[in-house]
Amino acid sequence: MTGVRHSYGRGADAVTALGPLSLEIPAGEFLVLVGPSGCGKSTLLRLIAGFEQATEGAVEVFGERPEPGDQAGIVFQQPRLFPWRTV
Repeated sequence: MTGVRHSYGRGADAVTALGPLSLEIPAGEFLVLVGPSGCGKSTLLRLIAGFEQATEGAVEVFGERPEPGDQAGIVFQQPRLFPWRTV
């Protein structure tokens, strides 16, 4: 990640959810995201997974822009697809 920033909304109503952030995670490293609610942890995961595109900067996974696929999975705390199920 290089100079990544992500905002929701536009113009005067825009809210910066993450950034600016530059981060390099070497292959084989194990990374833990810890922080209070609303600090951008889920936003960062969505950017890395390719579920959302950064407002500014570049996100690359193995040298390529991430796209959702079957190589990785994320289970978020709040269920979205089956709200009656638990994780």
